[in-house]
Formats: sequence, structure tokens, C-alpha cells
Amino acid sequence: MLSLVSTHLYGIVDLGYTKPDQIVPMTQALIDAGIDILQLRAKGQSTADVIAWGKAMHEVTRDADVPLVINDHPNAAAEVGSEGVHVGQDDDAIAKARAIVGDRCFVGKSTHSLEQAIAAQAEGADYIGFGPLYATGTKPNYVPIGLHDITAVHQRVHVPIFCIGGVNASRLDEIKGAGAKRVVVVSAFLMAADVRAEVRSLKARLLA
Repeated sequence: MLSLVSTHLYGIVDLGYTKPDQIVPMTQALIDAGIDILQLRAKGQSTADVIAWGKAMHEVTRDADVPLVINDHPNAAAEVGSEGVHVGQDDDAIAKARAIVGDRCFVGKSTHSLEQAIAAQAEGADYIGFGPLYATGTKPNYVPIGLHDITAVHQRVHVPIFCIGGVNASRLDEIKGAGAKRVVVVSAFLMAADVRAEVRSLKARLLA
């Protein structure tokens, strides 16, 4: 299983873009193309459904040694046995999530400013999401934070930082140029005509 430090390209199977019957095929496509870490995001869905979908995904991710992260649902993560759980600014504190999932599971946190990123590190986050960099349909209520704090957050935060929010192939060069080392890609992968080709191409450029 890859350690967090070794991961650079983070994918999300988001039920806002992927139908339930496509969760496993999409998971397989992303893994086949070289995704490093994968999250299940199912906003507004029942814990029971998240557990069922998470278990189906975990069969695929575990066989490929790709860490699986469950978004927003520590109880589901504990039931699934996923390698990670992700919480937002308005969700449970990291300590509470960790108490549910145990020490075997890493905990990530969404941050939307340099101050929040520093606070999440102090709170004990194993990694942070930093964004949204651009306006995104995934989180329409969040004001994009832009690229100007990417260098500063890498200077102040020493856990893995995954830049998120509107990341796609056309923006990758400027995101890297601003100092990003790791990115999260959602709709650009999930809506691609050829998912595997899109992932392979972007990952090659990210690591170049």
C-alpha cells in the first residue's frame, strides 16, 4: 500500500457525477490508469449506502494497493475498513473521527485558507486538501481561493497537501508553477471521454 507521502494524484468517485452502478467500473478505470489514492464522496446519501458502495470500491482498491478514503462518514469508514477518512471544516473534529476509525486509518481535512491549513496540521491531520483553487461545480458555495497561497502553505504545512478545486489538464501547468506538488482531480476525470487516457496524461505531466 502506498504511503501518503508517495501519493501525488488523488481521484474522487463523486456520486454527483458517477451513477451508483458505475462506481466499480469507474474505480477500476482510475486505478488501471495509475491513480495514487481514491476517495468515495456521496453527499446526502445514507450511511448504509456509503458502506455498501465503499465495500464494493474497497475490493478493487485493496487488490491494487491503492488507499481508499471515505468522505464525511467516519462510521462508514470504520465499517468498510478503508485506509482513510476525510472530514470538512463543518464536520467532526479530527480527534473525534480518529476515535471512530482507529489508528490504522489516516484522517484528512479540507482547508480553504492558509490559516485553516495550519490549524488542520496542528489538529493532527495526516494530510490536507487545499482549495478550491477555482470555481467548481462540485462545491458551488465555496469562493475560490486562487493560487497565491500555494507556496506559503507548502512552507508552513509539512503533511501532504493536495490542491483541489477545478483542477484539470488545461490548468495543471499554472497550478504546478504556483508550487503544487499534489492535486485532486474530480470532474475532469469522471466526465472524460477516455478516463484512462486522461488520468495517464495528467499524471505524467504532474510528475514531470
